[in-house]
Amino acid sequence: MNKTIDDCQSFMDVFTPLIWNEKDVDIVIAPPYTALYTMANLLEITEVKLAAQNMFYEEKGAFTGEIAPAMLTDIGCEYVIIGHSERRIIFGETDEVINRKVRAARNFGLDVIFCIGETLAEREAGKTFDVLKRQLQAGLKDMLCDGLVVAYEPVWAIGTGKTATTAEAQEAHEFIRATLTDIYGNASTGLRILYGGSVTPENIAALMACPDVDGALVGGASLKPDSFAKIVKYNK
Repeated sequence: MNKTIDDCQSFMDVFTPLIWNEKDVDIVIAPPYTALYTMANLLEITEVKLAAQNMFYEEKGAFTGEIAPAMLTDIGCEYVIIGHSERRIIFGETDEVINRKVRAARNFGLDVIFCIGETLAEREAGKTFDVLKRQLQAGLKDMLCDGLVVAYEPVWAIGTGKTATTAEAQEAHEFIRATLTDIYGNASTGLRILYGGSVTPENIAALMACPDVDGALVGGASLKPDSFAKIVKYNK
């Protein structure tokens, strides 16, 4: 819940020139709903894709305050984030609700950035793998893996300044990849897994060196165009 329309315009004025020639990386930006239309226009001259931060699972109806999948595609979104830890924890979204959202998004042609991750209490209780397996199996029930990106975000590392060590990140990502293989078999080959949790220009290279980390779900560091651009161009 950051940035007005004017803020987004100012962001892109700086960000666009910084990433203009980046052709070998997929960049997706997820502004608030109020800025989606403006951002869709600003992104037209770039290779950057547009995402929404959330959506509802019904096509239309008496769901005051909610946003339908077709409303997102109509405005130019190609991606939607589903299952972010804040949606799970603050707004009480269950695995069942998240699964309905994932299926609805794919039915309307939206690619899904599907978020999973454990809390500090769950990690300290040794339940990390149990939580990840449950979230994957329940959240992706009756789903194909096309149009899917998985984002691992350890809740204890989001906005706290704490980052999973590279060993912790790799261990979780390796488990997620194995679980996706169990669910989808060979169809999961090439499915990308992102790391999210206090990603910065200073730690992105080490995280991306992990064999099973394919990208980043960037939070606070994406609010500043120069820091986000440094993350995009970490290997330059």
